[in-house]
Amino acid sequence: MVSNRPLVVGVSGASGLAYAVRLLETLDRLAIPSHLVMTPAAEITLAHETTLKVAQVRALATVWHKVDDLTAAPSSGSFRTRGMVVVPCSARTLGAIAATAGDNLLTRAADVTLKERRRLVLMVRETPLHLGHLRAMATVTEMGAVVAPPMPAFYARPRSLDDLVDHTVGRLLDLFDIDAGLARRWREADPDGAD
Repeated sequence: MVSNRPLVVGVSGASGLAYAVRLLETLDRLAIPSHLVMTPAAEITLAHETTLKVAQVRALATVWHKVDDLTAAPSSGSFRTRGMVVVPCSARTLGAIAATAGDNLLTRAADVTLKERRRLVLMVRETPLHLGHLRAMATVTEMGAVVAPPMPAFYARPRSLDDLVDHTVGRLLDLFDIDAGLARRWREADPDGAD
């Protein structure tokens, strides 16, 4: 049964740790198990972008794994999950996944997700993009991943940074058929669009 399977959450060192925190908070609120893998760069970025400590973020997950533990459950295809999201996904992590370089638990778990034909969503956080980034995105897409950069939806009329983060996290979870009630849907309030 997929409903009780965990979502693997990879967090790399790109800017955008607020997305990862809100995702973990939301999964916890929805009682959906999560397995967290954070890179050392993510831990550094967390300190720059938030007032949270690494232990506080780990506590939001059902289980957390050390990034260098290649014996952890998400490193095996026999560990059944509903898929994996990397949020945010740095260009370095994107490149490693595209090259199938399972050199740490995050990239190994992503590779396992692809080989098992499960949903892998990469919230790539880089701009502007050079040809290498674009080719890596094309490669992971051809392998079955979904590239979902955090693009604000201004039709939702966000009033705060939290509104922007919530909408983006809601749309990420939509990709796993999880309706978290965070995303304002296009024309949902009024079928004529006049709200």
